[in-house]
Amino acid sequence: MTVETPEQLLSLRKIGRIVAQTIQLMGRHIQPGVTTLELDAIGRQYLESQGARSAPELIYQFPGATCISVNHEVAHGVPGNRRIQPGDLVNIDVSAELDGYFADSGHSFLVGPVSDVKRAVTRTAQKALNRAIATVRAGSPLNAIGRAIETTAQKAGCSIILNLGSHGVGTALHEEPFFIPPYFDAADTRVLEEGMVITIEPFISNGAWDAAQAEDGWTLYTAPHFVTAQYEHSMVVTRTGVTLLTAA
Repeated sequence: MTVETPEQLLSLRKIGRIVAQTIQLMGRHIQPGVTTLELDAIGRQYLESQGARSAPELIYQFPGATCISVNHEVAHGVPGNRRIQPGDLVNIDVSAELDGYFADSGHSFLVGPVSDVKRAVTRTAQKALNRAIATVRAGSPLNAIGRAIETTAQKAGCSIILNLGSHGVGTALHEEPFFIPPYFDAADTRVLEEGMVITIEPFISNGAWDAAQAEDGWTLYTAPHFVTAQYEHSMVVTRTGVTLLTAA
């Protein structure tokens, strides 16, 4: 969507704040022994307390209020009886709707003690997101986002999950631009416009380049010896940069 009124921006800020607070709350409960289903229940309870609805459930009938992916699971992990273990890399992705407006955000958490590889992948994913956000302003090329992600990953010796990209958001969970590549595509001539609402979400790995779908029909994963970290924010494009909607 493109924001056209102060009321629209206010509504986006409201659901963005709820999504950010949901991730914060779930993150505080990540510890060895807790199940991903228990974490999901915490997220569900908070969303409902704010009058918001889980977007994956609402739009796709996803079997959970939130997506929780661990280690070599890349995205769309289904909450269940899996218990978090010391050394795990846990990604929580929350998207939700309130009064017809959507926001989407993700954060990767490390459960100590963790390996140097997991720390490096997580740190690189954070840098990739921040550097990609720094390229955004009205009139800038859309492919600058992918260039920033790709360059950051390359300098750190990391790989990118190429078949997962960023996207538009606002009055739907996924809308134009439907796929923003996490790599530089010279043929992509799209330009960012003032008021455009998008996500940026790099998936950074220690060697994997694509994610396959598991038999559950939802979870995306790589080979077990790889791990992936993801960070995501929803934002509004402005003339000078962005207005972050899902900053904690």
